[in-house]
Amino acid sequence: MGKVTIKDVAREAGVSISTVSNALNDVDVLKPETKKHILEVAERLHYIPNLNGRNLKCKETKVIGLFVTSLKGPYFVQLADSIFRECQKYGYELNVFVTWDNVSAMNNILGKRVDGCIILGAATGSEDMKRIQDYEIPVVFLDREMAGKRMASVVFDSVQDGKRAAEYLLSKGADRIAFVKGYHENYDAELRWEGFQEGLRRAGIELESDYIWEGCFEKEAAYESVQAFLDKKLPLPDAVFAANDLSAIGTMEALIKAGYRVPEDVMVLGVDDIEQDMWCKPTLSTIKTGFEEQGAIAVRRLLKLISEEENGMVERLPGRLMERESTKRV
Repeated sequence: MGKVTIKDVAREAGVSISTVSNALNDVDVLKPETKKHILEVAERLHYIPNLNGRNLKCKETKVIGLFVTSLKGPYFVQLADSIFRECQKYGYELNVFVTWDNVSAMNNILGKRVDGCIILGAATGSEDMKRIQDYEIPVVFLDREMAGKRMASVVFDSVQDGKRAAEYLLSKGADRIAFVKGYHENYDAELRWEGFQEGLRRAGIELESDYIWEGCFEKEAAYESVQAFLDKKLPLPDAVFAANDLSAIGTMEALIKAGYRVPEDVMVLGVDDIEQDMWCKPTLSTIKTGFEEQGAIAVRRLLKLISEEENGMVERLPGRLMERESTKRV
């Protein structure tokens, strides 16, 4: 399917190209009903304006787009920085688009503003994915598994990371274990949870609902969930595995404030290996995922898709256990 042009919109709407341009650019010279008709036609045809119209003769922008729904937290900041530094190595600029708006994201992805995209959590549904494929936009995903002529993925091996967490805590003598969940429907949160359950099942353990806590990848949310659990006066878990380090830190803070010792009373394990892990008391044991490596690989994969040197593939990055004070029992 070819790209819909302003000429196509004009022909379908039965007006001139300049009239379409006036409607799309909100120039106040048209009758309201004419403007409404043109905009409806443009939407029906999935017309995407060329955001680099002044540079139509250029075949490339030398710009890569990073599309995210948030920059909150250390993961996003370090990831964006690693992508930026890798772009610089190859003479590319980086534009960061932070939006929950599906239309805005797609306009920028399909509007020739960038040569290729790295997508993490952007609001792109199945229809959007089809349009990206139809337009042959080079894309690397960090939050789903896609492979094709112009699509690739660089993701964490989150299922294996979850299994590793379960096996490690069991090896430390934990019998009753709690889990702090991440965002609902988040790729890594769901797969870490899946892998963790599988690791426990192999040892004949099923988590009770009282020991599954909401964390939303946030310190404050995990802190409140732990407090709510402690209020129930249920038996304390031997260990807690949190879906990321921020929620693990919140878990530790809530336990310590309630008078419990980490790791003597409860061991705590996170995922990510953020800088704050070394500032905690005790220092946090974690599974290092390597976001800087993820960002750098994503850029290199994307550049090969842009140059059509290779087709896309799914690459999974293994985690590595970093044992520190929060799980070291004397």
